[in-house]
Amino acid sequence: MIIVDSYAVAVGLCVITMLCWGSWANTLKLASREWPFPLYYWDYALGLVLTSLLLGLTLGSMGSEGRAFVPDLRQASGGALVSAFLGGVVFNIANLLVVAAIDVAGLAVAFPVAIGLALVIGVVVNYVATPLGSPVLLFAGVALVVAAILVDARAYARLPSAKGATAKGLTLSVLAGFLMGFFYRFVAAAMITDFRSPQAGQLTPFSAMLVFTSGVLLSNFLWNSFFMYRPVSGPPTTYGEYVTKGNLRLHLVGLLGGFIWCFGMTMSLIASEQAGFAISYGLGQGATMVAAAWGVFVWKEFAGAPAGTSRLIAAMFALFVTGLAMIIAARLV
Repeated sequence: MIIVDSYAVAVGLCVITMLCWGSWANTLKLASREWPFPLYYWDYALGLVLTSLLLGLTLGSMGSEGRAFVPDLRQASGGALVSAFLGGVVFNIANLLVVAAIDVAGLAVAFPVAIGLALVIGVVVNYVATPLGSPVLLFAGVALVVAAILVDARAYARLPSAKGATAKGLTLSVLAGFLMGFFYRFVAAAMITDFRSPQAGQLTPFSAMLVFTSGVLLSNFLWNSFFMYRPVSGPPTTYGEYVTKGNLRLHLVGLLGGFIWCFGMTMSLIASEQAGFAISYGLGQGATMVAAAWGVFVWKEFAGAPAGTSRLIAAMFALFVTGLAMIIAARLV
């Protein structure tokens, strides 16, 4: 399997994670005008599984170091398999709740509550489990990233299309953020910590990803089916519409979304041996900055925004860059 030898390379992989996690939703934007989100999400979930299988059979099976993909799956303990699978189940409902919260409350409310809460919880629980790096620099960096998310939300709140906070929207946002903060820990608990001399029963990053994505896809029959027939807004959708409304282009767009997110998650897990799970997860959540960059420079979401919005956007990027730099530095001292 592919193994990272230096912290610098691990940081580079975390940057790839950040880019992937901040970019996959562009495929949703491309499909959303013709394709209801729950139907898109089936292709997205399938894309996760296919990508994890592809990466396992390629990167996870190369080289002579570590434990190869297929033998690793065969020796996995029940506890490791259950933990990684539960990570997928938890991630799936959290991801769907984030989308529902944005639909009800808008980005200005759902993003800072859900993503900010997920960042803080995720870094704390992963650092407590595997304390690597300076906690002062790490949590100071996290605080700046949370501040950047709040500034980003303030910028979105200035748009004419911004929605107001409601009890339903806030509840969905808090629940989504709480669950999102724990999914990574379930996967980390199933993984080996020494990639060259892997512990018996535990999973490599590639095997963990296949089990994790299987949890996402299988739990989709419960979680996504619920949102198909009981959407938070808009008309319900049916499985029949997946066949009648879908076409090759729309299906490929959804699969691409799953590929992008899964590739990023895999890079994060590969980096975790050198960076630690807390730093890998924390840097990955810089995806909000990447998503904001797409919104500003490609989708032109702030075109026509009130005066002063550009200063908020500049402050957001400055806070993100400073916070992420501090998270990176936490492993160097």
